[in-house]
Amino acid sequence: MDHADTNGLDLAPFRGLRYDPAKVGDLALVMSPPYDVIEPEAIGLFEDSEPHNIVRVVLPRTPRSELGGPHAHAGATLRAWLADGVLRPDPTPALYVYDQITTTAHQRGLIGALALGPATGNPAVLPHEDVMPGPVTDRTELMRATQANPEPILLAYNGNGPASDAVDRAVLSGPPLLETSTPDNTEHRLWAITDPEELQRITGDLATRQALIADGHHRWAGYHRLRDDAHQAGHGAGAWDRGLVLLVDSARYPLQVGAIHRVLPGMSVPAILAGLVSHGPAGSGAFLARRVEDPWPSVLWTLERAEGPAFLLAGDGAFHLLTDPDPELLATAVPRDRPQMWRELDATILHTALLDLVWGVPDDPEHITYHHDAVAAIHEAQTSGGSAILMRPTNESTVRELARQSVRMPRKSTSFGPKPATGLVLRSLALE
Repeated sequence: MDHADTNGLDLAPFRGLRYDPAKVGDLALVMSPPYDVIEPEAIGLFEDSEPHNIVRVVLPRTPRSELGGPHAHAGATLRAWLADGVLRPDPTPALYVYDQITTTAHQRGLIGALALGPATGNPAVLPHEDVMPGPVTDRTELMRATQANPEPILLAYNGNGPASDAVDRAVLSGPPLLETSTPDNTEHRLWAITDPEELQRITGDLATRQALIADGHHRWAGYHRLRDDAHQAGHGAGAWDRGLVLLVDSARYPLQVGAIHRVLPGMSVPAILAGLVSHGPAGSGAFLARRVEDPWPSVLWTLERAEGPAFLLAGDGAFHLLTDPDPELLATAVPRDRPQMWRELDATILHTALLDLVWGVPDDPEHITYHHDAVAAIHEAQTSGGSAILMRPTNESTVRELARQSVRMPRKSTSFGPKPATGLVLRSLALE
């Protein structure tokens, strides 16, 4: 995104909540990936790594019958850590420079409190995906119970201007506030910008910019719901008018785009294939399905190279490539009131034609689960007797163009990254 016509980005400093190394030792042991990319079986591993791991706040597992439920338990946990000095507020409001180096990418951006703007039609922040009510409610109630934004969402803008210059100067200015490496071989470093002149340069530049929500649509919707609830309760302006974000200049630090895969726990691979045949024209199927003998992971390259809509079906010990959809099926299933670019998305065709019409699978957590990792998706399919639908990543230019047109992609269509780690810096609503 380049320049917004009006009302650009308004990113404010805040007093970050950060772990005290004297209380927790190795900071890598208290960090985690964002809540929605942690596989359920991995939650215990993070909990066991250190008693104060942030997963105990962002993914509380306390039974709903205890302590008012998991959200209330997360709030009590966070308050206890603050009382014990495990988490401490920084003395001065700051914008934080976050430098993240993985084995394949280098990402650098600003963590701050972003003004939310209007609920709809905000020219400065462009969502590109639909959201599901359940996760929005979950994140809203978590933030309400903790009175905090426990993890930043990821936004990308195209700037290459004064704000990015200030970010790079901060990195060169001296040693970071913290520096650590997580077990996935990712390096994390954090600096604070508190100088009024630098903050003014950043504010002035960002006031002309427009950003795309790269990751965190449900949390963004949760920010808005939290704000709207506070206003409806008569509380007026307050900390809820902003939300915690990592803002990355993708002109200098391009983001990577990955796929999000689907698992249908209640449908076996034979049932999936039978459904394709029964809903297609005589002598063929809704999609052409052929078994692929390529080994893992080269089978993913076969999927990448396929022309037109394509998916890789797994779960029965083999791989089946689904291609060449029946034109009559697409004409019937895919809505005509959207741009052609949207109508041709793999995610659009999967949900409107296959999940809704051919297989009749409701889009809820009981019938569809989502995985950023293909291996994890296949594993769940095999253990549940279900099917994994492996997807291709959507081209970033397609995401941006649809966002510019205010057209939402199907939920969980993209996975931008690298994603910011959770636990580096939190934002307390009570401190503002």
